[in-house]
Amino acid sequence: MSSKYPKVPTITVRVFTDKPVRKTPYQVKGVLMRKFHDREIVPMLDGSYRDKFLYPRIQVKILNEQIYFVAVSEGVNPIKDILSNLDTLDFGNITFEVSDTEIEEEEDYFKPLSKLISYKFVTPWIALNQATGNRYRSLKNEERTSYLNSLLGQNIVFMSREMGIELESNIYTKVKLPSLFPKTVDENNWGAFDGEFETNFILPNYLGIGNGITRGYGTILGLYEPESLSEKEETSKKGTELDIALMDDPELQEIDVQKVPRPKKTNGKSKFRKNKSKRTKKILSEEFDIEVDETTKIKNPSKQGGKSKSSKKREKWNKPNSKPSDNETNFNSEEYHKKQHSF
Repeated sequence: MSSKYPKVPTITVRVFTDKPVRKTPYQVKGVLMRKFHDREIVPMLDGSYRDKFLYPRIQVKILNEQIYFVAVSEGVNPIKDILSNLDTLDFGNITFEVSDTEIEEEEDYFKPLSKLISYKFVTPWIALNQATGNRYRSLKNEERTSYLNSLLGQNIVFMSREMGIELESNIYTKVKLPSLFPKTVDENNWGAFDGEFETNFILPNYLGIGNGITRGYGTILGLYEPESLSEKEETSKKGTELDIALMDDPELQEIDVQKVPRPKKTNGKSKFRKNKSKRTKKILSEEFDIEVDETTKIKNPSKQGGKSKSSKKREKWNKPNSKPSDNETNFNSEEYHKKQHSF
């Protein structure tokens, strides 16, 4: 791929244990923080770096009752640092013996391509928080797919910038969802979708997109053969502009990378966290949203007609949530894990 973009180290670790793991990412992170309390992985997991990294550098997943670690950029070495001592995981009520790990390291992700590749969400994609959910609810059916495409594309641009990559060509997205009615997730009334998407951008397997990343949501898996991306050398010759024939797809949405809003930090705090202290101290909620460019034009909407009475009824998922109590604790802390998950 083009050498004009910096290499971003990534590592994916699949952990093999003697028993199926029926725990949450929170619980696993709590065990890691307790077991490796003096290692650099702890601030990567407990929220200490949240003002420094708007996108989580280490993510924990539970997929098919197996533990996966996905680390990007600054999170790679802290993960590698613990692997040689990752022999057991003691949850108090159960201990897992780690028999083996499967490791994949790469440096050629986070790059634009001159073709579309497909991904599927292996855990629900939480595209809608309260702000974007209200906007989504106000749209006509034929505008909703385009809006979701825009959210997805803007998140890809945001992730790229977090990795130090400034894209020179636009991003294209095409979501393929079995339903445009979101499922309610979590106490925040987040709106989640299942399905697949296409984009002209290569991302690591099992990385998270959207809201609730630290809870394991929005996990993606590439639906392509790695050999099909052997255009690495080709791309540097012909550039990364999408083939003009593909751009004629009426369901494809173009994201102008220059118009994607940038997060603004003031006194070490992200714009996305303004007024956060007044609401709650919970640090795993809506932590990596990006501001939506509401000026994005809706292009080529599919003709699905207006809202029916039944569709209006199904939109009750987006009712405002009650405010969290003032005594909520750090969701990443060991104390919280013990309280919530009975270590």
